[in-house]
Amino acid sequence: MTPIAPMDPERTEPDPASRDDSQPSPVREGMPALPADLASKVLAVKEGETFLYTDVEGNIDDRREYGLGLYYRDTRFLSHFRMRVSGRDPVLLSSSAERAYMSYVDMTNPELEDGERLVVPQQTLNIRRVRAINGRVFERIRIKNYNPHPVALLLSFSLGADFADIFEVRGLRREVHRGQPERPQVEGHRAELAHVGEDGVTRKTVTEFDPPPDRLDVVGERIEAEFALALRPHETRLVTLTFDPVIDGVRPMTLPFDAAVHQLRRSYEDWERDCTSIVTDNEVFNQLLTRGLRDLRALYMPVDGGGVIAAGIPWYVAVFGRDALIASHQLLTVNPDPARETLRVLAGLQGQNDDPWRDEEPGKILHEIRRGELAGAGEVPYTPYYGSVDSTPWFVLLFAQYFRWTGDVEFAKELLPNVRAALAWIDDYGDMDGDGFVEYLCRSPRGSRNHGWKDSEDSVVHEDGRLATGPIALVEVQGYVYLAKQRASDVFEALGDHRTAGRLREEAAELKERFNRAFWMEDERYFAAALDGDKHQVKTVVSNPGHGLYCDIIDPDKATHVARRLLQPDMFSGWGIRTMSKSALPYNPMSYHNGSVWPHDNALIAAGLKRYGHVRATNRVATAIFDAAIHADYMRLPELFCGFTRRTPNQPVGYPVACSPQAWAAGAPLLMLQAILGVSARAGVNMLTVNKPHLPVWLNEVELRNLRVGQSSISLVFRREGEITGFSLIDRRGDVRVVMEE
Repeated sequence: MTPIAPMDPERTEPDPASRDDSQPSPVREGMPALPADLASKVLAVKEGETFLYTDVEGNIDDRREYGLGLYYRDTRFLSHFRMRVSGRDPVLLSSSAERAYMSYVDMTNPELEDGERLVVPQQTLNIRRVRAINGRVFERIRIKNYNPHPVALLLSFSLGADFADIFEVRGLRREVHRGQPERPQVEGHRAELAHVGEDGVTRKTVTEFDPPPDRLDVVGERIEAEFALALRPHETRLVTLTFDPVIDGVRPMTLPFDAAVHQLRRSYEDWERDCTSIVTDNEVFNQLLTRGLRDLRALYMPVDGGGVIAAGIPWYVAVFGRDALIASHQLLTVNPDPARETLRVLAGLQGQNDDPWRDEEPGKILHEIRRGELAGAGEVPYTPYYGSVDSTPWFVLLFAQYFRWTGDVEFAKELLPNVRAALAWIDDYGDMDGDGFVEYLCRSPRGSRNHGWKDSEDSVVHEDGRLATGPIALVEVQGYVYLAKQRASDVFEALGDHRTAGRLREEAAELKERFNRAFWMEDERYFAAALDGDKHQVKTVVSNPGHGLYCDIIDPDKATHVARRLLQPDMFSGWGIRTMSKSALPYNPMSYHNGSVWPHDNALIAAGLKRYGHVRATNRVATAIFDAAIHADYMRLPELFCGFTRRTPNQPVGYPVACSPQAWAAGAPLLMLQAILGVSARAGVNMLTVNKPHLPVWLNEVELRNLRVGQSSISLVFRREGEITGFSLIDRRGDVRVVMEE
């Protein structure tokens, strides 16, 4: 995902290398200043395609650097929302968005005066804001008077909406007209803010108050509402607001507040019940696993009759091919259903045409879809945009891994045409110069310069600081292609297509040999980050080759050197493996990709270390990420954090605008635990394999219940005694066998 942050009007010019000057550029990309410690200053509530992003008091103020607002389908439907009590801001006591579909804000009052007369002593009112999202946004305000005498107060709200496209909020400055705002409307208990966009779509924010306010007015471009409340001693009063984001007259479903919350709670309970139950003897680690599962449920969003896991809040509540595929892959041991839904949705959106504007090619899997005004008006290419070099091999890989866990032959047959098309893209369009490696080159004037998971402008950079020029063949992408072909060959074999299975295995073997020759840097005893357009190695030491360990493409004699290099002090921060070596000239621990620490990156590397038998290294990486999670709000791993070296005492330094929750960060602990236990499935032969389980010192026991393998389920318990970890079977339904691999 491309690093983003809100707009700085002083800096608006994009990198010239990312723009085709022969075509008009309707949008300019900003380089904004970043607010510090953003995660601790906001509350995020989400369900479906709607999310509310406020400050910790529950307000949406006018500080543009935070990007606060009510968002739906890539549009900000509220850009201002403030509550006051008798003209004063309430005093915050505590707030929480631990449950992603709800938030709570507890406040009290400052001294409230009428002229010079004190009418309400400070800290004698409790003001609680509870909000939830279920189709519409609910806000329930409860005010309790703890005075032994009656009090009178004025509860007021101000509302405003700029209907900004998410790209504008993130820092893109438009050079064309922004559509036409309509005058706000008020009547009785209802208010409307509206805007007609350049895409011809009318977007409205419909607010309803219960009870009706005593005053409801339009003041400039905003709406103001006031409630004159008279509370008896110890009396409690409720005021409820609902917000409906409406697009071309289509309103979301409506339920009463209590029914909506009950439905949400039951949905989360059903999700957890359908997942493998994981219980360990470490309660803090249990919290981390539970948090990850709940956040992945929170990020789920419906798409055209199916659903995918959105990439992250606040910037990426949208369909992202790579992110949904990796997150679903991390979930396979816990619940394979998201993988099936993701594959089906992405198959339905697979590239059909050769369209440079969208970087689309036949068989290619999309990168990102947006549904806001800029996309609808054709000002950005995200309708969808296909600028991802690794979504397509990840699609094939997840297809094959899903089959290994489920043995779902009918689904495999259903998706087989899409998988064949994806494999054809890998061999034809993906290998654009015929050298046997998959590479990328941005063709869209509004597309991303880099198409790997490190997709920031400066993420593929030579040792001397020069940006690599394309076509670029990334080291990790060759690993994804290798493993995708290896695992897909098993599916074709199971379906009786022995010819295709054999061809894929041969192609994978040839790729492995070619890869180890072309990417290996003998002087570094490590792999190059990429090959540039001149087939020169990009020799900057980065974390990407660690994904090659996971994909098993690295020769065993080289894997030991890679494992050792990843854990050297220049790469291993103590909180995890950095994305770039401290010794590299472009290194910056506060950058998005050139020195930061990403939990999902570390999870793939940890699993790769285990694949090559480096069990202690696996546990060292897992321990570092676990230690970092302890310092996060709600035990919620962020998208990334800064790569500063761990000191005693200190804690990880947050990246200012990291998404939280974020999909593949939430799934990272699940993949690391799978690697620690060494669990994998071969449903086609009714087998669960366990390879060298080795619990770290902070785990003595792990119990898995209702682990699904094909049509069977199994429950296991792993126990550590000293340096030895063993396991035993505690329950089995079906005929699955458990085999210990050497």
